[in-house]
Amino acid sequence: MAQVRPLTPLRYDLTRLPAGLESVVAPPYDVISADEREALAARDPHNVVRLILPEGPGDEKYALAGQRLEQWRNAGVLVRDPQPAFYRYDQTFVPPGGADRMTRRGFLGLVRVVPFSERVVLPHERTLSGPKEDRLKLFRATRANLSPGFMLYRDPRGDLDGPLEAATPIADFKTPDGIQHTLSKISDRDAVQAIVRGLHRSTLLIADGHHRYETALRYSQEVLGLGGRGPDARETEPAYFMTFLANGDSPSLVVFPTHRHVHSLASFSYADLLRGARDAFEIEELESGCDADRILAGLRRSGELGPTVAAAVGDGRVALLRLRSDLDVAAHPTLGPKAPALRKTDVVVLHAGLLEHVLGITPEAQAAKTNLWYPQDARESLGAVRAGRGQVLFLMRGTPVADVRAVAEAGEVMPQKSTFFFPKVLTGLAIHTLDPTRTVALG
Repeated sequence: MAQVRPLTPLRYDLTRLPAGLESVVAPPYDVISADEREALAARDPHNVVRLILPEGPGDEKYALAGQRLEQWRNAGVLVRDPQPAFYRYDQTFVPPGGADRMTRRGFLGLVRVVPFSERVVLPHERTLSGPKEDRLKLFRATRANLSPGFMLYRDPRGDLDGPLEAATPIADFKTPDGIQHTLSKISDRDAVQAIVRGLHRSTLLIADGHHRYETALRYSQEVLGLGGRGPDARETEPAYFMTFLANGDSPSLVVFPTHRHVHSLASFSYADLLRGARDAFEIEELESGCDADRILAGLRRSGELGPTVAAAVGDGRVALLRLRSDLDVAAHPTLGPKAPALRKTDVVVLHAGLLEHVLGITPEAQAAKTNLWYPQDARESLGAVRAGRGQVLFLMRGTPVADVRAVAEAGEVMPQKSTFFFPKVLTGLAIHTLDPTRTVALG
C-alpha cells in the first residue's frame, strides 16, 4: 500500500521575512494569471512564484529558476529543517456561496512515487503532455519538488486525528482571499510512526496535481532507473513526491464544479441542441433570464434523480438536461462504451452525451480545449454568455468525492478539470529537494 515518509525540507527562514510567510507563498502554478504573477512577485523579491513560474527567453527560464533557488539557499533565505517531520496544514475559510467558516486539515509529507499500474496512487483525471513537459524541465533545472500535490487517504474512523494533534505551530497568516492558513510541525516519533502506519493501510487518490505527480514519477525514473527502485537509491529524495494529504472521508472536503463554456463552433442553435438531446435527456426549461442561484438550485434538485447539467444561452433561455432513467445507456453510441462508474457522473454524461454526441466536439478537441473554456464562477460565466461571449454555457454540480474515488478505483479517469477542490494548497510552505545522494527518513 502507500509508502509515506516525513520531510526534511527547505523552508523560508521566517526571521528574514518582515511581512511574514504570506509575502512569499503563492497558489499552484496552473491557476496563476499573468497579472496575479506580477502581483505576487511584487510582494517580496523571494516570492516562490519566481521559481514556479520563472521568466526568461524560451527554456532559459528554467535554468534561471535553478540559479535563483541556489542563490536563495546560499543567502540563507531558504534553510533546511534538520529534523524529519510531517507538517500539519490547516486552512480555515468560508466556502463560496456558504455562510459558516470551516477548516480543512491535512499534512505535508512524502509519498513514494509508483506507476499507476500498481494501484496504490489512483488518478481520476486525464493529463496533457504540455504541462508535464514544462514541469519536467523545471524539475531538472531546480532538482526540487517546489509545489506539493494533493491526495486523499481513507480514514473513516478518524484514527489519525490524534497523531495530527501532536503539532507545534510554526506560522499563522491570512491570504488576500480571506483564507486563514496555519502551519504546524509534527516531529514526535510516536505520532510520526502512527501516521506512517495509518497511511500504509490506504490507497491514495489524487485530488489535485496529476501533472506534477506524473512528472515526479518520470523524473525519478530518469534519475534512479525504472520506477525509482535502484537498490542503492531506493529511499533517496527523487523516489518521493511532496504531497498535501487529507482524509478523503472528512466532511470538511469541499469540491466545486468547473463549468463548460462552448465557443467557436461552425454553427450552433439552442433549438438544435435540445432537439438532439431529447432522445437521451429529460428536458426542463426554466424561466428565461433566471439567475445563477435559481439554476444551481434546479441542478441540485434534478441531480437527485440522475446525472444533470444546465444549458444557458445568450438570450436568457436555460434548460436542465437530466439523463433519462429509462435510457438503455449501454446501447448509447457515445455513453455506452464508458465504464458504469463513469456513466453515473455529470461530467462524463456532459462530455460524451452532449458535447460529443450532440454538438460534435470530439474527445480530441475536448482534450485540446479547442471549443471549450473552463470557468469556475457560475454567476460570472452566466453573465459572460448573456453578454454575447461564446455560444452555450453548461453549468455543473460538483462531483462528490465518493464518485471520484469510485471512478479511480475502477481504473478509469474523467475528463480534465472534472473536480475543483477548494481551497487550493499553497506553494512555498516547504520545498522537497531531489538530490539522489540524500536519503529519506523512514519515520
